[in-house]
Amino acid sequence: MASGEWRMMRGATPSLSPRGQGALDEGNPSTARAYRVLIVEDDTVLLETLRYNLEREGFEVWTATDAESALKTFHAHLPDVILLDVMLPARSGFELCRLIRQHSQVPILFLTARTAEEDRVLGLEMGGDDYIVKPFSMRELMARIRAILRRAAPEPVPMKRQFGELEIDLEARRVLRNGEEITLSPREFALLALLTSHPGRIFSRDELLNRIWGLNVFVSPRTVDVHIRWLRIKIEPDPEHPRYIHTVRGLGYRFDG
Repeated sequence: MASGEWRMMRGATPSLSPRGQGALDEGNPSTARAYRVLIVEDDTVLLETLRYNLEREGFEVWTATDAESALKTFHAHLPDVILLDVMLPARSGFELCRLIRQHSQVPILFLTARTAEEDRVLGLEMGGDDYIVKPFSMRELMARIRAILRRAAPEPVPMKRQFGELEIDLEARRVLRNGEEITLSPREFALLALLTSHPGRIFSRDELLNRIWGLNVFVSPRTVDVHIRWLRIKIEPDPEHPRYIHTVRGLGYRFDG
C-alpha cells in the first residue's frame, strides 16, 4: 500500500498525536484559531484515519456517521469545511448537503467511491464545492481542503461597526453610544462582537457558549442569558424593549442593526 493512502487494515486504529499548528485561521480579528472540520463518514476506519491526519495537520475535528447526527454537530459547532460521504445510511450525503445549504454556504467536499460523471455533476449541482473519489491520498485531500478554504476566505473584517447611535471599535475594544463610551467586560465585548458579526442571524445558546466560553469550560446555558441581560442594560436605550439584541424563543439570540 502506497504511503498516504486512506485505506488501512481492518481493526487497526491509529493512535492520536498532539495537534500541529499548520491549519490556523488568521482572519480572526482577536486571535488565530484552528480551522474547524466536520467529517461525515459511515466507514469508521476511514473516519478515524481522516480524523487522525487532519488533527496532525492542526485542524479541529468533529465527526458524524449519519445525516441526523451531522446536522446536530453542524449547528452546534459551525465548521469551516465539511467532508461529506455520499453513501450514508438513511439520508444520503446529497440530501444532507441540500439541508445544510438552506442555512449555510459552508464549503462542502464530497467523498465518494462513485466515479460516474453524472454523480460528480449531481454533487456539485446540489451545492458541493468539490469532489474527491476514493481511494485518495491524504496529500491530495489536504490540498483540496486548503484550496476550498482559500476560496471561501472572507473579506477583511471592518474594525469599526456602526449601528445607529451604537459604534463598536474591534481594534480598540471600545463601544460608544451617542459618542459616550460604554464599559463592557471582556466576555460582554466578545459576545457583542460575535452577535454583530452577522446581523439578522440567530445564534443558539450552545453556539454562543462554545464560541465565547470555549468547549472545555462547563457553564450553564443560562450564563448566556445573564450576560445578554447585562449587555442590554448597557447598550439598549430601553432594555425592556430591546432595539438591538432580540430573543428568538426556543432558538437563541439575534442582533438587528
